[in-house]
Amino acid sequence: MSEQSMKELLEQEDMPDIQERTVVKGVVVQVSRDEAYVDIGYKQEIPVSKRDLAVPAPDDARDVVKVGDEIDVYIKSLGGDNGGSLSKVEADKMAAWKDIEVIKEKGETVEAKVAKEVKGGLVAYVMGLRGFIPASQMELHFVKDLSVYVDQTVEAEIIEIDVQKRRLVLSRRKLLERDRAEKEEAVFSAIEPEQIVRGTVKRLVDYGAFIDIGGVDGLAHISDLAWHRVKHPSEVLEVGQELDVYVKSVDRDAKRISLSVKDTLPDPWVEKAEKYAEGDFIEGKIIKLTDFGAFMEIEPGFDGLIPMGELAEKRIERADEAVHTGDVVVVKVLRIDTKRKRISLSITKAKRDADSADVKKYAAESASEGDETVTD
Repeated sequence: MSEQSMKELLEQEDMPDIQERTVVKGVVVQVSRDEAYVDIGYKQEIPVSKRDLAVPAPDDARDVVKVGDEIDVYIKSLGGDNGGSLSKVEADKMAAWKDIEVIKEKGETVEAKVAKEVKGGLVAYVMGLRGFIPASQMELHFVKDLSVYVDQTVEAEIIEIDVQKRRLVLSRRKLLERDRAEKEEAVFSAIEPEQIVRGTVKRLVDYGAFIDIGGVDGLAHISDLAWHRVKHPSEVLEVGQELDVYVKSVDRDAKRISLSVKDTLPDPWVEKAEKYAEGDFIEGKIIKLTDFGAFMEIEPGFDGLIPMGELAEKRIERADEAVHTGDVVVVKVLRIDTKRKRISLSITKAKRDADSADVKKYAAESASEGDETVTD
């Protein structure tokens, strides 16, 4: 046996047991822009390309490792001109799968970086591992555009792991459901009808607005958003807006809260009504005739009803027997009902009071003239 062959045999005996498809420790002995050379105790240092150093691949391998670093590497192959092929990425993944399994067993959560939208959900990375978040597991409600989550980091729960198939399925919805349950318990134990609470507009839909009042969403119907007619909630509200809301009703069994925005705002009708009092005489225009009377405009956007029996002294069958649309009349305010938002008016009582006032005035003037005659 030659001296060279004997030397090679001795070197092989001194080498540790190094096998392909295993993870070993190595020391970085040289780093360039495109690769790092690692000593794993093999007969020569083996290069690790920058794409096998980290995910995503760095622009410069020196951004990931430096000479002297001890790292774990996965042996993809041995032999050849370069001595073999190593991967830090694969070693990190294998370690990460073990860590992920432990995390799932403990019931802990993970931080997932959303990378892109795909059919049926989102691709997200956890500890360098590719995971999948189904669309149904991203929010408590349906999300039309999942792309808004790309590049965001979200907290998620692991719901499925298959190391052999490299399958990792995550859920954000389960965390949100638990969080909602806790907040619901706190809110429903304290909230009562007729309270005014602070909220944030969460979603706008055709029929109203969902408003977050401490982690629980209440619904403000479109008819409760403003005192005037609203065609769509976006006319008066915007997502993210903070505002006070009035609690109309609470259904603890169904977990529903009915809210009102307009009940926290001054009521234009009441503000106008406060300018008038029962017994006042006012002038206005007849704007509508009905089977039960006539509506008179007191001021723009503020009407009162003259019942059929208050339109004329004699009995009439139809309102147009006494008044017509456009007529300007003087009426007496009979009743102001702020709860039902109704004002009852009378033409007949206004005339009677006016006639009575004229008689009193004539009597007073006559008495005054009589006194002057006696004096003379």
